[in-house]
Amino acid sequence: MRFYPTFFRIVFSGMDAERAHRIGFALIRAVDLTPAGWGLRRFCAPDPSLATTAFGVDFPSPFGLAAGFDKAGKGVLPLTALGFGHVEIGTITGQAQPGNPAPRLFRLVEDRAVINRMGFNNDGAAAVAPRLRSARQRLARRYGARPRPVVGVNIGKTKKVDLADAVADYLVSAGQLAPVADYLVVNVSSPNTPGLRLLQSVESLRPLLEAVRRTADEAAGRHVPLLVKIAPDLTDQDIDDVGALALDLGLDGIVATNTTITRENLATDAATVMAKGVGGLSGAPLKARSLEVLKRLRSAVGDELAIVAVGGVETPEDVVERLDAGATLVQGYTAFLYEGPFWAHRINRGLLRSRRTPPA
Repeated sequence: MRFYPTFFRIVFSGMDAERAHRIGFALIRAVDLTPAGWGLRRFCAPDPSLATTAFGVDFPSPFGLAAGFDKAGKGVLPLTALGFGHVEIGTITGQAQPGNPAPRLFRLVEDRAVINRMGFNNDGAAAVAPRLRSARQRLARRYGARPRPVVGVNIGKTKKVDLADAVADYLVSAGQLAPVADYLVVNVSSPNTPGLRLLQSVESLRPLLEAVRRTADEAAGRHVPLLVKIAPDLTDQDIDDVGALALDLGLDGIVATNTTITRENLATDAATVMAKGVGGLSGAPLKARSLEVLKRLRSAVGDELAIVAVGGVETPEDVVERLDAGATLVQGYTAFLYEGPFWAHRINRGLLRSRRTPPA
């Protein structure tokens, strides 16, 4: 199963990163449609002892796939078949949009990192919603009485919509997608939509989250767990303020963190990094800061909110470290590109070992 790093180096490392992603994702979806898909699901299924509960939802494993990999809701079943306890779809916007011009996805292989300026390329909420409805129905049939993998949906602002009209735009997505989501995440932290991060200020965030929560619950006819995703580049005071706001509003959780706009402590030479241009940096270089934000948030909110930790997660030890630091759930994405299709299975297997090994 460790053949993939060699395969990546030979086949994918010299290929345009976005093209490699499309090919890899297509292969994952294709395998799920063959008899091999059944065996893969059985092989990769998390051990029942890894099951956990967050914001009232049962997860087969605390480890899931972060938003960004499946932007269209076309791969829910094959991705959950790989052992992810949940898959977060998106970011989805109220209107379909092509995203930023290519090239817009770049690897920093020496750093096990990625720079992206995708710009929320997606098919729009109205197109994605029926796909997710079908996927959740098929998951329910596939898993029967067993806890099924969870489907989260990450929503953002349409680029051409003015910031002053952002709330109404988010409500389009909330109304369409809340009925087909196990939980909903409001993304105000991508660096690739102009002005979006301004919505992280408490003054802007409060009315947005209040409106999304009301619209989501009304559209779904039930309470849909609502979380907000924040950037690692916030100051400590901003992190505390967001935590206080989340408590005050009675949110279900916070996702920490999105990509960073910084370019610090990279092994890749500065000229190469500069040539990639602007965008959010994800992967191993984000590990330390993401962990800092997690600890700060947990201290700020106590035990009252779920925290989904994401950023620089590569190994089972990384996941255990996040859980020990107060994370309720943990997500990864960038390492999936480097580690290949059995990555979630290895994470779950490592989590199982850590729980069976008595402390020294």
